[in-house]
Amino acid sequence: MIKIVLADDEHLVRGAIAALLGLEEDLDVVAEVGRGDQVADAVREHVADVAVLDIEMPGATGLEVAAELRTSAPDCGVVILTSFGRPGYLRRALSSGARGFLAKDAPVDQLAGAIRRVHDGGRYIDTDLAAAAMVGGESPLTDRETEVLRAASEGATVARIAGTLHLSEGTVRNYLSNAIGKTGADNRMAAVRTAQDMGWL
Repeated sequence: MIKIVLADDEHLVRGAIAALLGLEEDLDVVAEVGRGDQVADAVREHVADVAVLDIEMPGATGLEVAAELRTSAPDCGVVILTSFGRPGYLRRALSSGARGFLAKDAPVDQLAGAIRRVHDGGRYIDTDLAAAAMVGGESPLTDRETEVLRAASEGATVARIAGTLHLSEGTVRNYLSNAIGKTGADNRMAAVRTAQDMGWL
């Protein structure tokens, strides 16, 4: 029996997925959580084999949880579910340690198959999402530009970003200007939207 921890902040979606997976003879949803920061404890408590994670959750994103589990529970495979076909998400999911990546609205037999394959040590990547990732290309942003743009996406001022990242305000403005140029945007919020749409943030 494959023991699964299911994490999704949408209660109805989480319940529906759990019910459908429960119909599979070899799958057992041993815990359901609604926040990313509850996953690691649930995985440890239930000695889960696979964690199925929504990519966007309060507390911690699915990508952050995948990276945490790679260290804290390396024997637990990770499958990421996403509602977004953002190209950068697949690369970020794989680099965070996830071995499964598919759309949230995938048929349950596809999800069950992904869970089995990940449990067996393999990978399962939705072909449409993989194609979108190849078309999208790599992020043109440097790590620092990404950091600064992510802080800007949360509404932080230049002064606040500078203080948080221990940079001068002029340096922050330079990073923002570079990010705006690389995304082809007219201003910082348009750059944020473009980077989010591409999955670079």
